[in-house]
Amino acid sequence: MGDRRMTSATWRIAAASSIGTSHVKQGSVCQDSHACRIMQDADGSDVVVLVASDGAGSATRADAGSDCACSTIVEAVEVCLAKGRRVASFTFDDARDWVDHVQRAIAYRAEQDGATERDYACTLLVAIVGTDAAAFLQIGDGAMVATDEIGEWSWIHWPQRGDYANSTYFVTEKNACNQMAFDVIARPIDDVAVFTDGIEPLVLHYATKTVHSPFFNAMLGPVLASTRSGLDRNLSTSLEKYLASPKVCERTDDDKTLILATRRNAAATTESA
Repeated sequence: MGDRRMTSATWRIAAASSIGTSHVKQGSVCQDSHACRIMQDADGSDVVVLVASDGAGSATRADAGSDCACSTIVEAVEVCLAKGRRVASFTFDDARDWVDHVQRAIAYRAEQDGATERDYACTLLVAIVGTDAAAFLQIGDGAMVATDEIGEWSWIHWPQRGDYANSTYFVTEKNACNQMAFDVIARPIDDVAVFTDGIEPLVLHYATKTVHSPFFNAMLGPVLASTRSGLDRNLSTSLEKYLASPKVCERTDDDKTLILATRRNAAATTESA
């Protein structure tokens, strides 16, 4: 693949969460949640914030926990940017503050509901992409991937596994920040995807710890061609149907969340292929 031509196109996003067939059989709800928002930094430049969260299967209020985590993180990042910050200046301490906001929001919700914080256990994936830098925060499994300077997909943080089989870490745990992965990448990123662990079997090669790029290249095509800035609701509906299709459910029976975002346009992709 040749050099890519960056464009000034606005961010276009497709995002969906779909219940897994195992949860359908159990009569439960989808425990995944997601949130997407375009904000502005101190320079007035667009910053896209993408968040996904997977509620723990053993948590009785996992769906509420993941929803609370997503909305709270978005609000915390927005407050940070409103204070005149730029993405390149974000630090581990900032990320720890955002996680603290999530934990306090869930603790308040638990108190109101007469439940425990563990009842809202969930993972957390956050991508914050500005003009010339991007910040990524992760607690638990699932992953985030982005294209590099020549258009190849690579993962930001590998899915986190717990001490036991089929276990991971949750943002509701007291020591969550000890497990938190946080990095700021000081270069422009034009394409990014965020997904919970239900998508992992489709897109990650565990033996080689690599990304199955053809999947993301194909899935990003309609987003590249979209003329809608921000979240494309029609594409998101189509994405949700795809995630619920037999083709996908034959390979994974878990809840699934996938967020795809790009600020390139289709013409630039064709020219640089």
